[in-house]
Amino acid sequence: MLEIDGNYGEGGGQILRSSLSLSAILNRPIRISGIRAGRKKPGLAPQHLTSVNAVAAITNAEVIGGQLGSQTLTFRPQEITG
Repeated sequence: MLEIDGNYGEGGGQILRSSLSLSAILNRPIRISGIRAGRKKPGLAPQHLTSVNAVAAITNAEVIGGQLGSQTLTFRPQEITG
């Protein structure tokens, strides 16, 4: 499993969205920690959770930590469908 520091760079939602996309395309599980850790309201915001749920739906992924405010997310995709 690939471990990703979500606080890297600007520490916003882009690393989450990019990581989810690559995980789905490569069919490789990831764990992102420190999601938006440096923000006023750290963790998953509604728009980030929407991205997680959308990619999970098309890959039939197992998601751990997929709730508002979560700062750690484990994403295990399967084959892309649809």
